[in-house]
Amino acid sequence: MTAGALPLDVLGPSGVYRARNRQTVTDVAGRTTAELGVAPKLFVSRAMRALRAAVPLPVDARVAAIARAGELFATAELGGLTPEAYEHAVSRVAGLPVTVVRAATRTLAHRTAHLHRGLQFARPTGAVTDWRDPLTRTGRAVWARRGEVLAVHAAGNHPGTHSLWPEALALGYRVAVRPSRREPLTPHRLVLALRAAGFGDDHVMLLPTEHEPAEAMLRAADLAYGSDEIIREHAEDRRVLSLTPGRSKVLLTGDVDWRRHLDTLVDSIAHHGGTGCVNATAVFVEGDTAPVAEALAERLASLPSLPPEDDKARLPVQSARSARALESYVLGRAAGARAWLGGGGIADDLGDGSAVLRPAVFELDRPDAPEAGTEVPFPCVWVAPWNRAAGVAPLRDTLVMSAFTDDEELIDALCDEPTVSNLYVGDHPTHWTDTGMPHDGYLADFLMRSKTVLRG
Repeated sequence: MTAGALPLDVLGPSGVYRARNRQTVTDVAGRTTAELGVAPKLFVSRAMRALRAAVPLPVDARVAAIARAGELFATAELGGLTPEAYEHAVSRVAGLPVTVVRAATRTLAHRTAHLHRGLQFARPTGAVTDWRDPLTRTGRAVWARRGEVLAVHAAGNHPGTHSLWPEALALGYRVAVRPSRREPLTPHRLVLALRAAGFGDDHVMLLPTEHEPAEAMLRAADLAYGSDEIIREHAEDRRVLSLTPGRSKVLLTGDVDWRRHLDTLVDSIAHHGGTGCVNATAVFVEGDTAPVAEALAERLASLPSLPPEDDKARLPVQSARSARALESYVLGRAAGARAWLGGGGIADDLGDGSAVLRPAVFELDRPDAPEAGTEVPFPCVWVAPWNRAAGVAPLRDTLVMSAFTDDEELIDALCDEPTVSNLYVGDHPTHWTDTGMPHDGYLADFLMRSKTVLRG
């Protein structure tokens, strides 16, 4: 164990497991922050069997425990870390501005407090939650689990990704989480909070592991979801829900004055430090693209380059080596575009082995330019022309579309387009969300099904 490193142990069916195999978790400057225990294959197999054998808590107890866990996550010392120490550590490890991490903590506490209410938005109106409901005497759909055990292969780009999977616990699943090595602190803290709030060790586990045991973990579960390599390898499996890139977009049609909405455009691009799947990566303009690109570049250029733990930081930070590699990739993609910002590079060295990822704005010359689909973890936006003849084709494959338009036929087309997951019409940033609103559909759509029950 490295001196001063935070131990992030496996959280298995019998509590904390101190694995021999440990992996170093470093901050953006390469300094060791934590050591992550790695569970062996046999341990993972036994853990998955324990999850399957466990009996779910009653629904009221599950809901209360999740709400309590959110409160503990935001306020208690867990695993030797106060909330402030946890947020500082995540900021340094993930390179996220500390204000973004704090906001994610508040969001998780809010979502867990209102989780049961939010789940009711996902339940079909005609379905009841229990076969004992009097309505089943004459026949009624019952909302039922598709399985018993869920494997979560977690993303590490933002702490907020972990505010979704507790829904599975609320629905009665037992859950195994394989944390991302990029940022394992958040799932470790959340599993500790859920256990402290009343879930048994055999109900929710943290199982950091290598590729082969992770495959076994997925096969032993009834369902799995996430965004890491293992999930992508099984994307065609109906038991697996693969989370895809956001590629969120903004559309500005000629019937609106985009200057009145510049604050919202900038916010859509740079909120969360530009690291989220809900951040806008492309802005399509009906008309002259240059004034829009110029205005965005002017506003984004004013964001400061600071270490992520600074309260005034607004931009993400990576190791200097990673930042230079990302810079090379982005500039290669932008080779044929007009650079309004970032054309000379986006990596701003902080002098400690880390570098700020500074914003970039590139202007494209056609609506179907493939560069508009480039998504990177910092405020980078591609401004492209759009016209009615192009239609919705360039706007497809979008997590969130913010459409600034008064054209109802266009709104109809965007609402009907299957590859546009969420549509915001008017002055709403792409990162907007609220309790009960689907992210990329409801997670419960994947976890649950309706079955007819008729009893005497």
